[in-house]
Amino acid sequence: MYTTTVSARFGALALIHAVLMDKQMLGDTISREDGPLSNLAPADRARAQSLAALTLRHMSRLDVILDRFLEHKPPLRALNALRVCAAEIILDGIPAHGAVNAAVEIVRGSTKTKHLGGMVNAVGRKLGRLEVESLQDLPVPRLPKALRGAIVKAFGEVATVAIERAHLERPPFDLSLRDPSKAAEWAETLGADILPTGSLRLRKSVQISAMDGYEPGEWWVQDAAAAMPVRLFSDLKGKRVLDLCAAPGGKTMQLCAAGAKVTALDLSPERMHRVMENARRMGFKLQMEVANVMNWEPNAPFDAILLDVPCSATGTIRRHPDLPYVRPSLDLKPLLSLQKAMLSRAIGWLKPHGQMVYATCSLIPAEGERQIARLLEESDMREGTIDAAALGLDPDWKASQGALRLRPDYWSDLGGMDGFYMALLYK
Repeated sequence: MYTTTVSARFGALALIHAVLMDKQMLGDTISREDGPLSNLAPADRARAQSLAALTLRHMSRLDVILDRFLEHKPPLRALNALRVCAAEIILDGIPAHGAVNAAVEIVRGSTKTKHLGGMVNAVGRKLGRLEVESLQDLPVPRLPKALRGAIVKAFGEVATVAIERAHLERPPFDLSLRDPSKAAEWAETLGADILPTGSLRLRKSVQISAMDGYEPGEWWVQDAAAAMPVRLFSDLKGKRVLDLCAAPGGKTMQLCAAGAKVTALDLSPERMHRVMENARRMGFKLQMEVANVMNWEPNAPFDAILLDVPCSATGTIRRHPDLPYVRPSLDLKPLLSLQKAMLSRAIGWLKPHGQMVYATCSLIPAEGERQIARLLEESDMREGTIDAAALGLDPDWKASQGALRLRPDYWSDLGGMDGFYMALLYK
């Protein structure tokens, strides 16, 4: 059972408003020093974030439920208060009186909506008589038209519906271990399951920083799919490796744990600060560069390069349910141009016979399969063979050129995964 203070609910409301009205991603709003969560206690901050994500994940179906009890669509503040109230009652099992009283307090806190306190109270009481089945009986929400069309074209209608269904599930926390040989030991200690790829998946939500092994740097949080690109490399011990677009740093930690001499580069000082903090906790030493890939130059070539390109991030909607509301259209031209340019520069920094992994958390083939097909036609790079089964993955999860294509509906019985495309290349 969750405990939610009124402060956390106000915070969730502010986050939802920033997504819907200001078109700001949750992560960007949360990370602002002057953001709506900046003065909240850590527990309230975490609850506000999870409650906002839960509400956005199920918002279209929550609206169907609310429409049954609303004669007219209320102002956005009141509507969002009811959405949060409905999410808590129906999805999280919060006692109705607490959730309803908080929603009433929220609307009465504004001169523009204080007259709606009675309506919110009445609707909230009706919500209290509903159960989660009220949502499960409703159709699966569809992705925005442009995005859905691209995914249907790539994978078909059946797969697209499965992906949309996967987006409704709260994503679990996965962990990557500093020492993978200790997987069984840490799984027992942390209450986790060992996934086929070796990542650990926590069975319940917990405060990550309070868990055993966090402070000593025995593991870090990283989705199981996001952990796969680094595993495509052969032995990296003692090799000079460049990690491009490194933040938030999960793959950087993997490279360091593999014994590589890592140079991590990212454009964002704030995001690179997180990489630095993780590296310090883990006790890893590496070179960090805050720079633009398009302007930066290394002083020597690298044995291996990981290029996790900026992309539409359409494979991470289950983790970022705000994305369809912030970016409902699918304008790929700037991204495709940037990805192509980054690939071209990265190849020039690779030693002869060096290895490179190209990765993207996009579901759109133009950002994955077609970028690599074009590269192979226009350059001397060659594609390596990926043994999916040896990595703990289904051998059928291959892309057209032999790369890996992972989707959110895969591992549905285990809790799913982020969508990814990755290719292994040699110079």
